[in-house]
Amino acid sequence: MKAPIRSNALLALSVAAVGLVSSACRQDMHDQPKYKSQGVSAFFADGRNNRQLVPNTIARGRLTEDDHFYRGKVDGKAAETFPMPVTASMLARGRERYGIYCQPCHSPQGDGNGMAVQRGMKRPPSYHIERLQKAPPGYVFDVITNGFATMYDYSDRISVEDRWAIVAYVQALQASQNTSIKDLTPAEREQLTAAEKARAQQATDGGAPHSTGHSSEHK
Repeated sequence: MKAPIRSNALLALSVAAVGLVSSACRQDMHDQPKYKSQGVSAFFADGRNNRQLVPNTIARGRLTEDDHFYRGKVDGKAAETFPMPVTASMLARGRERYGIYCQPCHSPQGDGNGMAVQRGMKRPPSYHIERLQKAPPGYVFDVITNGFATMYDYSDRISVEDRWAIVAYVQALQASQNTSIKDLTPAEREQLTAAEKARAQQATDGGAPHSTGHSSEHK
């Protein structure tokens, strides 16, 4: 009968020893030596545990050497071209982003009489004035990025790619209001004529013509 008692005693001692070791390890993990961000250190001469970045360090994904793409500049001047091909999907994205960030002030047509302006905000210039019609894409990109007059910058709200998409859509708006019918292809003229006939017929039938946000007047 003594053997089982001895075995039980050894088992109890083993469990107690394991418990003590485990609790000691756990406490060591809680109290392990380490530095917390923005803490102090007696090891470094400046007394700070945070170290300065190595000169010219660039965070992953933050290399912005391409002035054309990131700043809308070429040789220090507003870029006359886009840094990427303008596609239908890019214009669609630009229209969507324009509706969110630009339309409240600039209006759907880009004439500067948006809903925010109708409620007291200072009216921005129309995209259709001669100065802005002649403005290069890089200029509009720079205004979106850095702001202008009472317009604050959108660099922290709109990605670089979306800023270019908005620029492309602004140019599409300008073309929609200022393109001569003589500049259209025969197919485009047919589409325009058909749309105008449909609107005229709808007006004759007593229905309000559907607005597309584009002018029906042509030079």
